[in-house]
Amino acid sequence: MAFIQADREQMYLLPPSLREWLPDQDLVWFVIDAVGQMDLSVFYGKYRADGGGHPAYEPGVMVTLMLYSYCLGERSSRRIERLCERDIAYRIITGNRAPDHATIARFRQAFEKELAELFNQVLKLCIAAGLGKVGVVALDGTKIKADAALAANRTYASIKEEVERWLKEAEAVDAAEDALYGPDRRGDELPPELADRRSRLARLKECKERLEREAAETAAEQQAKVEAAQAKEVVTGKKRRGRKPNPPDPTPEAETKANVTDPDSRIMKTRSGYVQGYNAQAVVTEDQIIVAAEVTQEGNDVHQLHPMLAKTKENLAAAGCREKVKAAEADAGYWSEDNIRQADPQGPELFIATTKDWKQRKALRDRTAPRGRIPANLSPRERMERKLLTKRGRAIYKKRSQTVEPVFGQIKAGRGCDRFMRRGLAACASEWKLICAIHNLLKLWNRIRAGARWGETRERAAAGAICWA
Repeated sequence: MAFIQADREQMYLLPPSLREWLPDQDLVWFVIDAVGQMDLSVFYGKYRADGGGHPAYEPGVMVTLMLYSYCLGERSSRRIERLCERDIAYRIITGNRAPDHATIARFRQAFEKELAELFNQVLKLCIAAGLGKVGVVALDGTKIKADAALAANRTYASIKEEVERWLKEAEAVDAAEDALYGPDRRGDELPPELADRRSRLARLKECKERLEREAAETAAEQQAKVEAAQAKEVVTGKKRRGRKPNPPDPTPEAETKANVTDPDSRIMKTRSGYVQGYNAQAVVTEDQIIVAAEVTQEGNDVHQLHPMLAKTKENLAAAGCREKVKAAEADAGYWSEDNIRQADPQGPELFIATTKDWKQRKALRDRTAPRGRIPANLSPRERMERKLLTKRGRAIYKKRSQTVEPVFGQIKAGRGCDRFMRRGLAACASEWKLICAIHNLLKLWNRIRAGARWGETRERAAAGAICWA
């Protein structure tokens, strides 16, 4: 038998031209062409225009590197650095250079807002390609872990005690330095643990302030209710029944907890238990294109319905989509009679489950479709339950499990994006939008491959035409 030998002494291990390293149908070329269609002026605008300073990696290269890495589920800056040294596709993106992990991490941090805005640009490409069937959209939320552990939650009493201890130590250090350096020293310099925003003391202080702020807000709401009840007693002349409410206390309870690693994160309940994280929201079309993506600290979804639908309209208008959302479906987490009352009469029409998903599915299986006119005395809940049992309601609501739920599975299980890499609400919101942009980009990639129009796409992109229309 003849063998193919590995000649490790050859002059060129790879072809000298980058264009010959991978076939034209490879994902990396698609991402490069997609970035070529995006407006990156906001990235370039943050760099010096006079040519001074140390040369920086071109923003287009770094954006392509970020998008391609997220497409493969690689979000660690250190792993991306190693791939730039060893992987052919990464070497094509960087032009045979290897940005170090600190450069990659700093770029992601410095352009947090700009990377989030790529979501709208990718959505625009999808709309131009004919994706994004927005007749019926599904809204849902998924809990994503924060870069913090449940064990890092501390009670208000312990946080307050540690903050006071650290501040006393800082005062002692200042006094000792004043005595050491003499009167010429200003005396207001902060020690490192206070000056560094990322230090443990700064995070402890942020947790303490957040708990105190939330307690004050709760106390204010309670006081408003007490005053309203007292005003009602004056108007009606009747005293309120029951026990007199306790006076509001603006001081947090000693056992109230906050996370000292990521103070913005919250304890979230999931099917598999509790996690420290955020509630990531998404509005998805029938062809599984995400048209709106946001992150909230609220564990319950009920207050996210109308803000997410409003964001959907805004994003679709910005992407040039002329079609309007006709119906929106959501699970019982979004149900409330207030949400029904506040619905826009211009649409979309709401199809919201009023009970847990398994109970809703059972009702759709066991109960027959209602007939005749809608009774006039039905409550908003009864009207919604009746609408979901109709043939039209059944057909529309069944689409929910085929749209938004698979999207979360593809993101969290398929690409491993079940935990945020960064800390803080703004940083996690930016990362979530980037993750959703990548999801849409891969849907567009699959559309192009299925249509076998890659050669035409490359030619149109090179000509500067809007691609994938």
